[in-house]
Amino acid sequence: MALDRLGSSLYDALRKVFKASVIDEATVKELVHDIQKALLQSDVNVKLVLDISKRIEERALKERGPPGISRREHLIKVVYEELTHFLGEKPVPLKMEPGKRKTVMLVGIQCSGKTTNGAKLARYFQKRGLKPALICADTFRPGAYAQLQQLASRINVPIYGDSKAKDAIKVVNEGLKQFADKDLILVDTSGRHKEEQELIKEMKMLEKSIKPDEVMLVIDGTIGQQALIQAKAFNEATPIGSIFVTKLDGSARGGGALSAVAATGAPIKFIGTGEKVEDIEQFIPSRFVGRLLGMGDLETLLDKVRDAEIKVPAKKAKAILSGKFTLTDMYEQFEAIKGMGTFKKLLKMLPGMSYNIPEDMLNTAEGRLEKWRVMIQSMTSQEKENPKIFNASRIRRVARGSGTSEKEMKELLKQYIVMRRMLKTLRRKKKLPFFGRGMPFDLKQS
Repeated sequence: MALDRLGSSLYDALRKVFKASVIDEATVKELVHDIQKALLQSDVNVKLVLDISKRIEERALKERGPPGISRREHLIKVVYEELTHFLGEKPVPLKMEPGKRKTVMLVGIQCSGKTTNGAKLARYFQKRGLKPALICADTFRPGAYAQLQQLASRINVPIYGDSKAKDAIKVVNEGLKQFADKDLILVDTSGRHKEEQELIKEMKMLEKSIKPDEVMLVIDGTIGQQALIQAKAFNEATPIGSIFVTKLDGSARGGGALSAVAATGAPIKFIGTGEKVEDIEQFIPSRFVGRLLGMGDLETLLDKVRDAEIKVPAKKAKAILSGKFTLTDMYEQFEAIKGMGTFKKLLKMLPGMSYNIPEDMLNTAEGRLEKWRVMIQSMTSQEKENPKIFNASRIRRVARGSGTSEKEMKELLKQYIVMRRMLKTLRRKKKLPFFGRGMPFDLKQS
């Protein structure tokens, strides 16, 4: 992920504090120096780095921690609070009022990801029970409507647009009439560069005509400190209500983009963490900083679990707990885990796990899970429902059909037995499992 390097550096800096025999002025100054280095390497503006490090040092040396809190714990608390304050402190959600349609106009320069992230936003709110719709107001870029149409069809969200249209205002007004029954309208506009005065003028006219409830600026996280220039330029043209920072999974400059945008005072409401339509998160500074510092983010993890939950009928759940757990059920578990994201992303949300598991181990675990999915897909319905019928010839056939080895097939069947036993144990303890929550194997054994 883009901010792995920053997070790892901050985590290492805090580990020194935990290992220090005494927390004195020298320890505080060394921590501040390490934080400065980490932020500068992540392309954070020098002035901002000096400001935050000065506040951390002053508070750490002058403030007294509350009763019952050690100086070491207070120092960690100060770092956490200042970094959270640095990135916006309080989350600003996209508020939706029941029974009232909300229109959000997406703006940004070319290649910032407006179209893709418009679809992500639609999917995000669709999963929360709302009825979103997309309008393609990009009459400038060839293929813009086709791209948005393709994305919309994948998530089953209605779209309005005209690939031959030249008048963006007319297209949006027609779309708004058509989607009178929807909860959220996302308007994808043409990409604009801050120097393209004609396009900026069109954006102003569009905003004035359709009067959106909110203008959301989409900024590419890979541009680092340049995000500040973009945010200011767009804000001067049209008051920006919120910001969506994208591509935080592929560049070390993500810290620079986040901090630069936060410095404008415009709230960051969403961040993009990958290429898939599911790779979107509401930006909550305290949770984000918790992940960076290796403290975890259990709340976001639980959100992902809820989003990926497989609805299991009561009758089937009872059968599974009684021992009738099939390879089909196991496959559904794998699909649920895949829907939550990569192991690396999930582990960053667990306290103390973010930077403690080697990269090659994570890659091995990810690869094994994918192989198991392919193996189960290569089985007959009878084999999936009754794994006991597997013999040497069946194992050989599935291994060949899935491009894996017989040894890997035997490992899958062994893991299936382990999961079935675990579910029986849960039944004896009278605890119903939450489908889609657990990992299919121990990473330490991978």
